[in-house]
Amino acid sequence: MSDLLNIGMSGLHAAKTNLSVTGHNITNINTPGYTRQDTVQATRIPQYTGAGYIGSGTSLVDVRRSYNEFLTTQLRSSTALSSDVQAYKSQIEQLDALLAGSTTGINPSLQAFFSATQTAAEDPSNIPARQLVIAEAEGLARRFNNIYDNISSQNSFINKQLVASTDQINQLAQTVGSLNAAIASAGTNGQQPNDLLDARDEAVRQLSTYIGVTVVVQDDNSFNLSIGSGQPLVVGSVVNQIQAVQGRGDPNTFDIDFVSGGSRQNITDSISGGEVGGLLRYRTDVLDPTINAIGRLAISVADEVNSQLGQGLDLKGQVGADLFKDINDPKMAALRVRPMANNASNASGSMDITNSKLFTTSDYRLDFDSAGAPTARRLSDGAAMVVTQDPSSGEYSFADSAGRDQGFSVKITGTPVAGDRFVLEPTRRGAADISAELKQADQLAFAAPFKSDAALQNKGNGAISQPSLDTVMGPAGASGADLNLANLEAIGSLSMRYDEASSAMVFATPLPAGVTVTPLVADGQTVAGGVTPGQNNQLKYTISVDVGGVQQSFTVSQTISGRPQDGDTFTVGFNKNGVSDNRNALKLVDLQNKQVVGVDANVTGISTGVSFNEGYGEMVERVGTLTAQARRDDVATGAILKQSTDNRDSLSAVNLDEEAENLIQFEQYYNASAQIIQVARSLFDTLINTLR
Repeated sequence: MSDLLNIGMSGLHAAKTNLSVTGHNITNINTPGYTRQDTVQATRIPQYTGAGYIGSGTSLVDVRRSYNEFLTTQLRSSTALSSDVQAYKSQIEQLDALLAGSTTGINPSLQAFFSATQTAAEDPSNIPARQLVIAEAEGLARRFNNIYDNISSQNSFINKQLVASTDQINQLAQTVGSLNAAIASAGTNGQQPNDLLDARDEAVRQLSTYIGVTVVVQDDNSFNLSIGSGQPLVVGSVVNQIQAVQGRGDPNTFDIDFVSGGSRQNITDSISGGEVGGLLRYRTDVLDPTINAIGRLAISVADEVNSQLGQGLDLKGQVGADLFKDINDPKMAALRVRPMANNASNASGSMDITNSKLFTTSDYRLDFDSAGAPTARRLSDGAAMVVTQDPSSGEYSFADSAGRDQGFSVKITGTPVAGDRFVLEPTRRGAADISAELKQADQLAFAAPFKSDAALQNKGNGAISQPSLDTVMGPAGASGADLNLANLEAIGSLSMRYDEASSAMVFATPLPAGVTVTPLVADGQTVAGGVTPGQNNQLKYTISVDVGGVQQSFTVSQTISGRPQDGDTFTVGFNKNGVSDNRNALKLVDLQNKQVVGVDANVTGISTGVSFNEGYGEMVERVGTLTAQARRDDVATGAILKQSTDNRDSLSAVNLDEEAENLIQFEQYYNASAQIIQVARSLFDTLINTLR
């Protein structure tokens, strides 16, 4: 009887446990990360009798999880990938809307500025038209400023999000470490604590939403987690940390440090996956290049407009003043060079823009080695730069391996020591610093500095076009210099005559003191024998002036047409009182379509670079393309994540229909086992009654 009773009791116990496990499954159907459990039963050791081996019931061997490590790892990696793409997409969509918007983008303001300039050029003495040019310039500068502020705000948001995400990562890592210790302790009896394992898997999955992690399972069933390039975030119950800290080169851009004990390591460039990886990828691949591209465009607009105005005369006959703030303002120049926070010396620097046409959208880094020698590289592609120091000024200039000048020079104040590093940002603050400085409309230099006339007593019908000022050179061939009024006044009015015998234009001598003129050029040839009556003859010559120690050279081009006769004279000289002259204003309008952004100085014979509108359009197109790609990636990674989740759930998730069936089954099992006990009891009672 006892054998039958024990068999019934073993079944009763097994059924009760199965009911408990089934109830546990049902009540945890909505618990994140819960893995369905079931029991493993085995028959007890049978008892030998003369008739053979008779079973002695059942026993529970294990309560196991419906778990697959491959599916869990796949879910973890797809979670990290999807979170990365979502964080990237949420940021780039905001930037795309900002740049491409009709009320927020640059192109509408550029169009308005040049349209106002065109209107003013049609009536250069019209003060209201000139005032509109200034107003549109102020609007254009504000548009650049607003875009910079919005991008800067996005960068600040990324910094705050990095701080919040690293806090979450540290908390989850601490949870994993605590669960590792609890699991190792609970597993000493040879059985696995299923609910603790589920909790740890869920903590690691949540960790994957913030950062990509690599999981290595140890012999004691604890997890070791590593991030970045292998930095150990969790080793058993030992937990390290990561922190979002101000950047060494730019305090406005946060870095990610791995902190272990008393050591600290910058791992920003090696992090991938999760929200942190997506934000860092967006900042590196999109935000930084875009803010540099906007800055380059702003600097180019200010530089080209100011340079062109500096080659004209205003309504008062004065050399044109800058419309926009000087791009080499000392305060602005100082902000372009950032000493690294861990530099040993207190040396600082400043950067002057020498040729904005040659700018790239990259930042640079200047290092000083143990011998104090400078080395530099371009951060966008890692290309090494050739650094040359001017022996007189001490300034450093930079060129790539092909000899392409990078368009700026750097001056270091103080004495840098070995290991000192400086981050060079030629264009980073360009959009923030641009502003319209000119307030007086009559100071807009719309008139050209030179004019020409034909003498009334000329015998022939030769005509001379108004001279075009092509370049202004300063001392030692320095280009881009503004006009010097004293030099223009010293030139006065020069006279040239047509010499029929030599088919040449000859300047009358003596020339004014300090003034020299190079030989004229017609169609690329020396004018002597080159001016052909009845044809358009393109003339080009250089007037050099040295008055009061200020040296300048003016390259001038114009056209001789018609049929001049021997001795016919023409004048070229200072355009005094050119109130109705609009030639410099027309050159200002031409800047809209001139290729002045991203010019390659080493390429000759073909046009390189792009215009303002094209430069901005390329940037908007790039961001738009990346945004479209991010949306496609979001759909793809979302599908992968759903598939991974479905695959895991198909094995591990709780199915209520299945559990309901199990309830009925195990209830019947329980009742049947109880009936066995009842039968054993009845048999025992019968036996006792028989013996009475």
